[in-house]
Amino acid sequence: MNPAFKPTLRGFEQIKRFWDSGRNKVMAKVLPGEFYVTKQDELVSTVLGSCIAACIYDPVMGIGGMNHFMLPSSLQLEQIDPDSTDCRYGNWAMEFLINEIVKNGGLRKNLKVKLFGGGKIIRSMTDVGMGNIRFANAYLKEEGLNLVAHDVGGPWPRKVLFHPESGTVKVKKLRTMHNDTIQKRELKYLRDLEQTDSNTDIELF
Repeated sequence: MNPAFKPTLRGFEQIKRFWDSGRNKVMAKVLPGEFYVTKQDELVSTVLGSCIAACIYDPVMGIGGMNHFMLPSSLQLEQIDPDSTDCRYGNWAMEFLINEIVKNGGLRKNLKVKLFGGGKIIRSMTDVGMGNIRFANAYLKEEGLNLVAHDVGGPWPRKVLFHPESGTVKVKKLRTMHNDTIQKRELKYLRDLEQTDSNTDIELF
């Protein structure tokens, strides 16, 4: 086994991780509804359509993480198990991510935030991406969190690579991707959310 594969922080064992030989680092892949926090010298990646990913990190303590959510909030918050780590909805995704960073040694006063995603990918319906962007900005303002960078909106999906230890983020706009495929997958994901199916494994490629 590659010695770079050190155990994850408790609670993140289910996140898919692999060795990226091109970047010579372990890569953790965050899917819709998931989040990941690490203290290690590794990368976290995701692909976003209408969804938002918040990259939050403490540059002093060298810890951070990323979430990936589809809708701003649950209409039935009282029905969500408070012990769940289901991050389909933005309000829970942000709370879970921040709490885990702080629980594992990060300091709230040091936290910096970078936001990505919220593209208008699904043309036939309400602009889900814009709703996510508005939610994320309002949440950060209300919580007094420091937004240091963002790349949101537009008609394209994005691939995001985040290095939590340093806070460095690389973003690639996928301008040549077949958006009809992404539309179909996001619409399916939305239907899954409506059915409160928390076992989704949809990846927005």
